[in-house]
Amino acid sequence: MADSNGKFEIVSADGHTMEPPHVWERYLDKKFHDMMPKLVKDPEGGDAWEVVPGSPVMPIGLVTNTGEWGKRYEDNSWFGETYESVRQGAFDGKARLDEQNIDGVDAEVLYPSQRTMGAFMGQPDAGYHLAGVDAYNQWMWDEFSAADRRRLIGLYQIPGVDIESSVARLKEAARMGARGVIVSALPSGNAELSRDDDPFWAAAEELDMPVHIHAGLKHAGAAALSPKRIARSATGHEVQFAIPSMELMGGSVAEFSGVFAKMIYSEMFDRFPSLKMIMAECGAGWIPHCIEHMDDHWWRNRVWSDSSLKHLPSYYFHNNWKTSFIRESFAVQNRGWFGVENMMWSSDYPHHRHDWPYSQRIIEETMAGVDPADKYKMVCGNAVALYNLE
Repeated sequence: MADSNGKFEIVSADGHTMEPPHVWERYLDKKFHDMMPKLVKDPEGGDAWEVVPGSPVMPIGLVTNTGEWGKRYEDNSWFGETYESVRQGAFDGKARLDEQNIDGVDAEVLYPSQRTMGAFMGQPDAGYHLAGVDAYNQWMWDEFSAADRRRLIGLYQIPGVDIESSVARLKEAARMGARGVIVSALPSGNAELSRDDDPFWAAAEELDMPVHIHAGLKHAGAAALSPKRIARSATGHEVQFAIPSMELMGGSVAEFSGVFAKMIYSEMFDRFPSLKMIMAECGAGWIPHCIEHMDDHWWRNRVWSDSSLKHLPSYYFHNNWKTSFIRESFAVQNRGWFGVENMMWSSDYPHHRHDWPYSQRIIEETMAGVDPADKYKMVCGNAVALYNLE
């Protein structure tokens, strides 16, 4: 916990929120109310969101905390939880502060529900896409993080319609005092990285705004949906729902390595050398091998490929990137291959990978024998410096 002088000791670099029941009616542009997300029931009577009319519903079980200490992994379930049965900190800022206190965590960097944002961003209607993103951002700023903006570090979601709308919202985030933004698709709205994205990177560098990527990037307007399933509800009605399979829910580490490599090889960090990028929930242990491979790949192919990189590829990871990790003893013990300044611990709270209320215990176990100065950087210092939390 923060000491008597208010100095942070533990900061989670990756936490999440979930939209409260009232968010869309209150914050979504009224012209979209006839198609706004609706709260419905899952097959076991729990709450779920039908984000787009007629689409499979999204249950809330695994993205919330039931508050059951010592819950077995085998008891995890998407179904049966309601907004009343879960701990309220998933969607209420004041309650989240209490949950941080119980866990001994001083602050969290907060990502939106990527299922919900993905559903909005996957719509062909650009107006609805933008309205959903804007509604979330307004709720996060006006309501959730307002409880304590120093401890509840809400990231500003960037849309993926076109470069103009992305840059406009980046600048809006800066005006409002946000400490970072998240891109879930390329800011140009294109399927592939290109110079069309450069105005966004340029603005982020100029504004000193960290850009976050959570688990990966999707092409806006063409988001892959989880397989549809059908179950019978408690009332006997069939319910079509969508829950991610093991392949889709982020369990495959290093999936982001392709985008990571393209960004570096594209020379975008030569054009924007002070750009700050953060990868969250992408896994960490793969990075030393990846940048070693990229260096070798570059040396062997730089001439015939006309590469104009000013530095080795590994340089750009150390200079421009930070990565979060949850429980990765291998990454911690091999931190010398990363550069400890590039690593930030996270809990993923309240998603089902969290260890609440034992985050302090997990930190001690996974960082046994680590030099105290290195440990401080990973669990607090790097985040404090990045987000200017002092």
